[in-house]
Amino acid sequence: MPRYQQIKTELQSKPRKWLITGVAGFIGSNLLERLLQLDQVVTGLDNFATGPEQNLDQVRRLVSKEQWGRFKFIEGDIRNPDSCQLACQGCELVLHQAALGSVPLSLSEPVRCHETNVTGFLHLLIAARNAQVQRMVYASSCAVYGDDSATAKTEEHLGNPLSPYAASKRMNELYAQAFAPAFSLDLIGLRYFNVFGPRQDPDGAYAAVIPKWISALLHQDPVQINGDGETSRDFCFIGNIVQANLLAALAPKAAGQNLIYNIGLGQQTTLNELFVSLNRLVHHQDRSVPPAQKPIYQDFRPGDIRHSLADITKARQGLGYEPEHDMGTGLEITLNWYRHFLTDTP
Repeated sequence: MPRYQQIKTELQSKPRKWLITGVAGFIGSNLLERLLQLDQVVTGLDNFATGPEQNLDQVRRLVSKEQWGRFKFIEGDIRNPDSCQLACQGCELVLHQAALGSVPLSLSEPVRCHETNVTGFLHLLIAARNAQVQRMVYASSCAVYGDDSATAKTEEHLGNPLSPYAASKRMNELYAQAFAPAFSLDLIGLRYFNVFGPRQDPDGAYAAVIPKWISALLHQDPVQINGDGETSRDFCFIGNIVQANLLAALAPKAAGQNLIYNIGLGQQTTLNELFVSLNRLVHHQDRSVPPAQKPIYQDFRPGDIRHSLADITKARQGLGYEPEHDMGTGLEITLNWYRHFLTDTP
C-alpha cells in the first residue's frame, strides 16, 4: 500500500488534532478540506490578509455538517504572539502556511514581508515549543535556491537569494535549524515549487501565473508573459502539496531535527509551453471561447529565478512522496474549478 493511502487510513481510524495557519489561503484551505474529509479535528488561524473568507465557505460546502463541526476558526495574526499561543493550545500537529507569498510584494514591502514571514514564524516556533506540539511542518520555498545554476535543485545546494521573500524563507529554515536541537522540536520544512490549483487567487498585481492566465483566457483578454517565455518552472498541483504535508506530519518521529524536502512534480515547463497547453485546454473545454492570439511579451520581472526544477528524490525516499497528479490532470481540474466557481467567468 502506498504510504499516502496508509496514512489516510490511519487518520480515519485515529483522528489527530491539527493547527493550520493561513487556513483561509489557497494552500491552507485545501489542507483544511482534506483533513476534515478525513474526520480530523482542526484549528485554523488566519487574518484574511491574503486568503478570503469565501475559501472557508467553499470548504464548508464540500464537507459534511459533522465534519465542519470539528473545525474551530481563530481570527488572528501570526505577528501577534498571543494569537500563536492561543492557536497552538491542545494541538498535536502544526501545518504552517501563513505568509506573504509573493516575490514582487516582498520587493515593494520588504518590512511587511519580514514581519509576517520571519517574525511571525518565530512567534509560532515559540508557541509550538510552549504547547509541546509533536511536530510542525512549515512551508518554505524554491525561492531559496536563488541564483544557483544547477538545472535540478537539490536540498543541499543553495544560491544567493534574489528577493526579500527568498531571504525570509531561508531565515525560516535557519531558525528551524537552531530551534530543533535547542528545544527538542520536531520540524520539517517543505520547499514548495510553483503550486497551482483551485482557490488560487487570479486577481491583483501579485497573482500567480496559472490562475491569472486562465482568467485572461476565459475573458478573452491578452495574456502577458514576463521575459521571452523560455523561463521554466516546476508546476505542482495542490493535491500533491496536500499529500506532502500529511506525509511530513506523520513521518517517523525525529525530535530535535530540522529536515527539509523539495516538493514539486519533478518536471520542467517553460512559460511558452504553459501558454500553449492552457490555450488548447480552455478552447477544448469550451468551444465558445476562441483560441487566444499570441501572448504579449514584456520585461523580465525583478527577483525571478530563470529556471526552477525540483529534484524530489529525497522526498520520495524520506517521506514516501509520489505525485498523484501530473501537469495535464492538474490543469484540467483547475480550469474546471475556475469555470464553475468564479461567478464572473463564462
